[in-house]
Amino acid sequence: MPWRRLRARLFHPAARPAGSAAPLPVIVFFHGGGFAFLSNASLAYDAVCRRIARYASAAVLSVDYRRAPEHRFPAPYDDGIAALRFLDGPKNHPADVPLDASRCFLAGDSAGGNIAHHVARRYAADVATFKNVRLAGVIAVQPFFSGEERTPAEVRLHGAPIVSVPRTDWMWRAFLPHGADRSHEAACCATPEAAAGIDSPAFPPVLLVIGGYDPLQDWQRRYCEMLMGSGKDVTVLEYPDGIHAFFLFPGFDDARDLMTRIAEFVGGGQ
Repeated sequence: MPWRRLRARLFHPAARPAGSAAPLPVIVFFHGGGFAFLSNASLAYDAVCRRIARYASAAVLSVDYRRAPEHRFPAPYDDGIAALRFLDGPKNHPADVPLDASRCFLAGDSAGGNIAHHVARRYAADVATFKNVRLAGVIAVQPFFSGEERTPAEVRLHGAPIVSVPRTDWMWRAFLPHGADRSHEAACCATPEAAAGIDSPAFPPVLLVIGGYDPLQDWQRRYCEMLMGSGKDVTVLEYPDGIHAFFLFPGFDDARDLMTRIAEFVGGGQ
């Protein structure tokens, strides 16, 4: 992969447990936005990364991956692997924030959840080339998957907040290679190409979050079925009242609950 400059923001707890100087687990975070919108500096993602770091007592490396339509598939997946390569070199770690690359998690919401999945499977297929990074889990919050047909949830929840079928159709056209449709491996988690690397023991457990008012929920359940069909460890959190991206709104009870569940998932990898 040719060298390029990749920006990221590092968050870590302001207060450590008393007497603890142990290196922090690392959560590599990919923001949502349909591959085309927002950034790791967007106010909502700045705030949510701070909350994750605080709740999970972990470092959060929020990656400013390249976005569509200027940068199409596989640019953000390449950038995710580049972030893992960076973590793999201990000399790259900040001197004042000790990081434990052997307890590394990939996380993201919406398009970021899609990126986390595809980066995890690429890592799992090439794990021998990593010296220090070991994936302990994937946190996929309402991941963005699709296909050519319209699912019952997409039809039933037409007009739901944040996500609409016309908007997601445009996002896939902007991101996928020219001429590709939503049966492409990046979009459709049921294809053999999308499952490549899943059968590796290095592909970690997944925490999957589904919202009851999210039009994408049927695709997320198919993603779960694909993982379980491959013998993977999946924990599913269902929030019946959750709209797409609900976890970005700290006033929601479900958003606060999810922070606790993420902390438990990360703590279980210690």
